[in-house]
Amino acid sequence: MSAEAADREAATSSRPRTPPQTCWFEFLLEESLLEKHLRKPCPDPAPVQLIVLFLEQASKPSINEQNQVQPPADNKRNRILKLLALKVAAHLKWDLDILEKSLSVPVLNMLLNELLCISKVPPGTKHVDMDLSTLPPTTTMAILLYNRWAIRTVVQSSFPIRQVKPGPPQLSVMNQMQQEKELTETILKVVCYDLGAVYFQQGSTNSAVYENAREKFFRTKELISKIGSLSLHCSIDEKRLAGYCQACDVLAPSDNTSQQSTSYSQIHICMRSGNYQEVINIFLEDNLTLSLPVQFRQSVLRELYQKAQQGNEALDEIYFKVSACNTVRDILEGRTISVQFNQLFLRPNKEKIDFLLEVCSKSINLEQTSDTLKGNMAAFLKNLCLGLDDLQFVFMISSHELFITLLKDDEQKLLIEQMRKRSPRVNLCTKPVTSFYDIPASASVNIGQLEHQLILSVDPWRIRQILIELHGMTSERQFWTVSSKWEVPGVYSSVILAIKDGLTRDLVYILMAKGLHCSIVKDFVHAKQLFAACLELVTEFSPKLRQVMLNEMLLLDIHTHEAGPGQSGERPPSDLISRVRGYLEMRLPDIPLRQVVAEECVAFLLNWRENEYLTLQVPAFLLQSNPYVKMGQLLAATCKELPGPKESTQMAKDLWEVVVQICSISSQHKRGNDGRISLIKQRESTLGIMYRSELLSFIKKLREPLVLTTILSLFVKLHNVRENFVNEITAEHISIWPSSIPNLQSVDFEAVAVTVKELVRYALTINSNNHSWLIIQADIYFATNQYSAALHYYLQAGAVCSDFFNKAVPPDVYTDQVIKRMIKCCSSLNCHTQVAILCQFLREVDYKTAFKSLQEQNSYDAMDSYYDYIWDVTILEYLTYLHHKRGETDKRQIVIKAIGQTELNMSNPEEVLQLAAQRRKKKFLQAMAKLYF
Repeated sequence: MSAEAADREAATSSRPRTPPQTCWFEFLLEESLLEKHLRKPCPDPAPVQLIVLFLEQASKPSINEQNQVQPPADNKRNRILKLLALKVAAHLKWDLDILEKSLSVPVLNMLLNELLCISKVPPGTKHVDMDLSTLPPTTTMAILLYNRWAIRTVVQSSFPIRQVKPGPPQLSVMNQMQQEKELTETILKVVCYDLGAVYFQQGSTNSAVYENAREKFFRTKELISKIGSLSLHCSIDEKRLAGYCQACDVLAPSDNTSQQSTSYSQIHICMRSGNYQEVINIFLEDNLTLSLPVQFRQSVLRELYQKAQQGNEALDEIYFKVSACNTVRDILEGRTISVQFNQLFLRPNKEKIDFLLEVCSKSINLEQTSDTLKGNMAAFLKNLCLGLDDLQFVFMISSHELFITLLKDDEQKLLIEQMRKRSPRVNLCTKPVTSFYDIPASASVNIGQLEHQLILSVDPWRIRQILIELHGMTSERQFWTVSSKWEVPGVYSSVILAIKDGLTRDLVYILMAKGLHCSIVKDFVHAKQLFAACLELVTEFSPKLRQVMLNEMLLLDIHTHEAGPGQSGERPPSDLISRVRGYLEMRLPDIPLRQVVAEECVAFLLNWRENEYLTLQVPAFLLQSNPYVKMGQLLAATCKELPGPKESTQMAKDLWEVVVQICSISSQHKRGNDGRISLIKQRESTLGIMYRSELLSFIKKLREPLVLTTILSLFVKLHNVRENFVNEITAEHISIWPSSIPNLQSVDFEAVAVTVKELVRYALTINSNNHSWLIIQADIYFATNQYSAALHYYLQAGAVCSDFFNKAVPPDVYTDQVIKRMIKCCSSLNCHTQVAILCQFLREVDYKTAFKSLQEQNSYDAMDSYYDYIWDVTILEYLTYLHHKRGETDKRQIVIKAIGQTELNMSNPEEVLQLAAQRRKKKFLQAMAKLYF
């Protein structure tokens, strides 16, 4: 033997030998072996593995002489194997936590069914029908154990499970996994039935179920206090139980007023009632106690965000405040600031800074708080100052009592130095300045402070005084460049910057820039003061700038009226209408004009129905030179004829041709480097009187319903020219437009489709109760196969014109085409009973579709619960036949009860039958609305 071989043999013999694993069949041969095996410290196989082995062997199918697969034989061997599996489970004290963790649902189902069998529970018996008090203890224990497992399994199956990353595909393993998955799903469906029976007995409303759950959980808590959490056959996770109790406190608060409600239930009640200020107060208190979990606070913030995204703009401020409370809590506990808060704080303002400082002050008790928390807060305030560009906000923070208390003098000086390095032109004094408005113009202050005052001020007189002092200090600076936020349109800036006197140039530029900014943020009072001061100034030396300011003041007056009295429908004063007309007719040469002013003026005239002026009195030169006036005239002329002729008119044709040209694709030929000529298509056509984006911007300034309906109708018709009948969108007055286009390839139909969607979305922001616009929105969703959304808008269109279906929906709203599309939506969503009911709504009942849908057994709607909404006796008779044929006795009885109602008797007068139908239509449509709204 070689030396290497000898070494290998010596190494092998020195290793401790693993005892051989006991095979499953050995337990059949020796009765006492199982007990000995289970007493071992680390038995191999483990107890749960033994259960799997025993049941696997006991359930193996057999093969007969004809080589056919037969069910497992009921012989002595298999019965002993099942009994051994039950003994192992008993050794584990029937601990469901252990069994569920280690055994699959099918295996555990087989094990518990064997327990029921050996405990003499009759197979097929409903457990809810059994009186447990009359049964032996072993039988009761088996039934309770099975039903506990059933409930736990259904609850656990509803939780999302992280998918395990699959290994290399093996056919046998995949087949086994698929079989186990199918078997598990089958078991869960039958378990769901038992649970459904229990819940049905307890009541169908959620509140009753939660109250029942609360009673059981709190009873469990009482029993644990008496007997302890661990007993022979039951172990309770007390932390999980506490969580359940806390959840029930929120979902089903106790009527016992002596018990103080928890923060969870208070927040839940406040969120439901819309008392958001109280939520903020609770969060502020929690910033001191640090008791609410961060995850819970984040979930409240997410809920507010979702509500704000649904169009409730009033919640934007609440969302910021709750986010601020959460951010301060994160800061105190040493976590980083969330990205969401940084995004909210991209544009800080005085109100946001004030509230943030208030939260910081209320979230820290300076006498009791640890140095760590104080340090976290100080670092946050310091970084906040460094991250702000606006010095007004920096001084608001640095002059706050909390900032002065938390930061030492040397830290404050260091911060000032850092700010000075970052902005060399600004000279900050070490003491915080409380208010720049208190500093007189003659005070000995430096340029940096005066520039800061200039940025903040919206008082025209104060702006003039500051500029006089600044120009007295230096003549080299152009102070209109102090802030990058001061923006003046290019057509104006070239005229203003040509002013020779530096002080006048700065003053005119800054007054106009600040006035335009105030107008954008709807601060119309300050905007008017700034524009008036600028007008007074330029009147002295520049007729051109004087007219510019008059134009801007006209636009400001339009915005002021539209945002104020115009919102309630009050017509504008005749003086304002005359000024708008005067602007459009103005022919002064060399006056710089902003396109938006003409755009707003034409939209203003259309919104206040000044159609006579636009169609008959507008000067001819304006129609040639101003595209918005041309568009306004065509729209006004078309609207004047409505409601009128059903066929196309000349004005409608002219408007159609103008819009088609705007939506056309411009094509031009270009020779490449290789000499070939290629065709280039441009989305924004240069052939029309304006670009499509400009037309869309103009339309979004319109609010008059008939004008919006007309332009929507035109774009819908243009969209339908290419679409087939199935995807056709319906709209009012659609027949007045031409029915074809000479060259379909020249129109950008993708842009048309996008425009239709944008326009109807905008129109619904103006009036969300316009049934015609709602039908258009529904048709758009229908054409793109978004059936649930389409049903939502079809139902909403019916609801708004029928007092939520308490009155009959007008037939011109629910036309046969609309009903057929609702039928198609329900059919695509597999709601076949809803299809059958809607077939009755047609002028001629569609029995073929109704009968076909009722034959479907895989329906996702309430099925027989909808039978009360059927008034057509033929459909009810067919249902009787269908359920009889299927042997569905219970459902057949429901139909017989429905058909036996006296108001459906065909001998009744027509008025009685119509009333019965209308009553059922109302209830069905209200039920559908609750389902899809």
